[in-house]
Amino acid sequence: MIYHIFQLFKELEIDFPGAGLVNYLTFRSLMAALTALLLGVFAGKKIIRLIQKKQIGEEIRDLGLEGQLAKKGTPTMGGVIIIMSILVAVLLWSDLTNIYTQLLCFTLLWLGGLGFMDDYIKVFRHDKEGMSERSKLVGQITLGLVIGLTVCYSPKIVVREEQPRKEKTELLAADEAAQDATIHAERNLDIVKSTKTTIPFVKSHEFDYHSLSPFKGKWGWWCKWAIYLIMIVLVITACSNSVNLTDGMDGLAAGTTAISGAVLMVFAYLSGNIIHTGYLNIMFIPGAGEAAVFMAAVLGALIGFLWYNSYPAQVFMGDTGSLALGGVIGVCAILIRKELLLPVLCGIFFIEALSVILQRVWFKYTKKKYGAGRRIFKMAPIHHHFQKEGIEALIKSPSHALPEAKVVTRFWIVQIILAVITVALLKLR
Repeated sequence: MIYHIFQLFKELEIDFPGAGLVNYLTFRSLMAALTALLLGVFAGKKIIRLIQKKQIGEEIRDLGLEGQLAKKGTPTMGGVIIIMSILVAVLLWSDLTNIYTQLLCFTLLWLGGLGFMDDYIKVFRHDKEGMSERSKLVGQITLGLVIGLTVCYSPKIVVREEQPRKEKTELLAADEAAQDATIHAERNLDIVKSTKTTIPFVKSHEFDYHSLSPFKGKWGWWCKWAIYLIMIVLVITACSNSVNLTDGMDGLAAGTTAISGAVLMVFAYLSGNIIHTGYLNIMFIPGAGEAAVFMAAVLGALIGFLWYNSYPAQVFMGDTGSLALGGVIGVCAILIRKELLLPVLCGIFFIEALSVILQRVWFKYTKKKYGAGRRIFKMAPIHHHFQKEGIEALIKSPSHALPEAKVVTRFWIVQIILAVITVALLKLR
């Protein structure tokens, strides 16, 4: 809104001191983060009170964890605070005509709505299981197909594959606010639809899904887009469910997602800036810089939410927040062609999901073979493994249960390390 108002002023040749700031992605990203943070803190308090009045409290199952039963009745569905903060900040500071902004907003609303229905069933219908796993998967896969088909067919989602060395030098003096309009018009021949993405440890930093196609020619062309579409669906579904599984301790999902979101914000800014992509020799994605504004809003909203969600939590995000945040992380990574970096950047989410899969598979296998199910971890997802003691499992360390706040803090530290490694991968080849 504010961005478009200032664009209108520019068209009408109405100029005043400071008006040009709104043209800069860096300024709008900072303002989006600040707006979302303040909304999360101040509006969040009123929303929590409203949730309490409606008696929307968390139903807690006794799993034998320290301090667990004390959380019973804590307001849930707090993801509404996060979604509201993000949307308001994005509406104020983003370019709403940008395809990347539109897709990220659509993801937030779609999965936020899916999570809201799940929370509604749990809270108001008193069904602890919520929506069936199949229903959730259908919703996530549907979103993945919508995003994937848009990425594959929209003429607005393109990449620039190469940059001449001479041009890199010339662009060093280019103005950030004007670079997109001028350079795109002059260099249209380099802007193409592509199935290339970023991959570490190789010289060009690029991997083409076309190399996975068993066919050549016309069939190969169709096959590469089909492979890319399947990959997009898998990434979105996996990210959404992984963050959902991580949301089991006060501040754990919010903190780790904020760290991952901060890295994606930096990547989005770099990917949409032709000067920085030329310097770093990475893929240039016209218009992707607007995703940085969105991710800045996500970062601000999560920091504001942590004001109330940090230990001991006054509100839980519920599936309303966790499904939406996971989807946004996955979609943003896809749009800026960094989805193959997610196993490193989102290592915590990956390990959480993997622990659940391994636990289930091993339990079913041993139950069938020995008549009684056995466990790899004392409890899954793995963050609860560190809280539990007295359970026979293959992995017994730590021998004593750790306090929840310590487990969360250590997971944050690991996530920061993974974030630093992911950024470093840009130059490792």
